[in-house]
Amino acid sequence: MTHTREIIAILRGLTAETAEGVAEALIGAGITRIEVPLNSPRPFESIAAMVALAGDRAVIGAGTVLTAEDVARLKAIGAGMVVSPDCNPEVIRATKAAEMLSYPGVFTATEAFTALRNGADGLKFFPASKLGTDGYGALRAVLPADVKCYAVGGVDVSNMAEWWAAGIAGFGLGSSLFKPGMSAADVAEKARDVVAQYDALSR
Repeated sequence: MTHTREIIAILRGLTAETAEGVAEALIGAGITRIEVPLNSPRPFESIAAMVALAGDRAVIGAGTVLTAEDVARLKAIGAGMVVSPDCNPEVIRATKAAEMLSYPGVFTATEAFTALRNGADGLKFFPASKLGTDGYGALRAVLPADVKCYAVGGVDVSNMAEWWAAGIAGFGLGSSLFKPGMSAADVAEKARDVVAQYDALSR
């Protein structure tokens, strides 16, 4: 399974009843990293359903993961990715011990390096809209060249190019890609627009 596109779909507010349809829509459009924030309704049910449906075609995981106990529960249902809003070394280490991908949220150099020292696979710069591309550029200059950084929060197709020019590797897209109540067809349409923009940037 290849993951050429560094795009994470953030499905905040997803319901278990619609999880499979939305997952198929995203994967069909070319987005193969999907997170369900744990402050969504019955998130573990949604994640388990998507893992059963498409665990061989996509990396399914959770966002807003705050404790090692959540990490253990995610491992038990076959999740492959843990995304956090903060840099919690305990959560990062638990995630790596469970052989899952770890994407902690960071905003400062201190948080970024703390995350990397504890084994993070990539850094989620959040809220990206407040950091800005100039702030990110300053941080990027001191980070290891091979670290994958993702812009999350206030990012959509209209400003992906600015972030790409600043050196970002990928994007985490929430409300610009999915809102509760959207149909799978609506999600697919938005996902195709995101993928088209990403592919144009990464050529």
